[in-house]
Amino acid sequence: MFLKILKGNFMNLRNIVVIILFSSVCFAGEEKILKPVITGQWHQIAGNPDLGKYTGEKQEPVDFCIWQAADGTWQLWSCIRGTNTPGHNRLFHRWEGKNITDPNWTPMGIAMMSESKYSEPENGLQAPYVVKFKNKYWMLYGDWNNICLAVSKDGKKFERVLKNNSAAVFSEGGPEVNTRDPMLMWKTNQWYCYYTACPAKKGYVFCRTSSDLKKWSDSVVVSYGGSAGTGWASAECPQVIEPTKGNYYLFRNQYYGPGGKFCVYHSKNPFNFGIDDDSYLISEFNLSAPEIIKDGDKYYIAALNPNLDGIRIAPLDWR
Repeated sequence: MFLKILKGNFMNLRNIVVIILFSSVCFAGEEKILKPVITGQWHQIAGNPDLGKYTGEKQEPVDFCIWQAADGTWQLWSCIRGTNTPGHNRLFHRWEGKNITDPNWTPMGIAMMSESKYSEPENGLQAPYVVKFKNKYWMLYGDWNNICLAVSKDGKKFERVLKNNSAAVFSEGGPEVNTRDPMLMWKTNQWYCYYTACPAKKGYVFCRTSSDLKKWSDSVVVSYGGSAGTGWASAECPQVIEPTKGNYYLFRNQYYGPGGKFCVYHSKNPFNFGIDDDSYLISEFNLSAPEIIKDGDKYYIAALNPNLDGIRIAPLDWR
């Protein structure tokens, strides 16, 4: 009898140990999904600039990019829309700051305008994005129809990279598709370019890859629809960040102005953040045109002012 009880207790104990070990393995395998969190106060770095004769009564600084130039200064280029120019009424203006934490960067004037001699639509410049690669600074920007390429030695003065008298490197279609808002991420010895376009007036986030920023792969759709919608502006300003290895976050904008909104998606696959699928959606913010900047080991988020009269920055963390 004693042996039966002992044997029974031993079997129960063994089962308990197995269950505990199995549970431990399962819980150890569950990786916590970090979320972006704004951890400090905003400070404004740019306002609505004086464009001289091109100043428009209803002009607004919108899509922008921030990077460090060769001399260590911080550069901000923004698309200014609603200017006193014909066509699409847009151009690039730039500001310069000594530190990313400094307020009120110095306005440096108009940085770039469209060039009809390179077949760019009249005043259709949109959303620049700059990276440093092979000791040069490379800028992708939209000309309204295409994503185009420019290059700089100092990170301040850029010249178009021309092929057949055009700076265009790829497009999803003509003016009715409005290919725009490129951003770049370096991964596994190639560049990933995320951007938006609107085939059939529907907003999609696309991705292409390249090893040299000049020749690009065919496009794939990485995000579309879901609760963010499918309209023209439902997938603007896409940006993908990898704060920890193998964890990709897509920032996708829907609205500008006081009702500004963007969504954040998490995925293990940089080519898939959900097609009509909200299972990747982890956060929503009431902000417009987000850009994530890394300075050393610190992250920052930049966004438009609520009334679209300037650009601001705040510290960001992943928790």
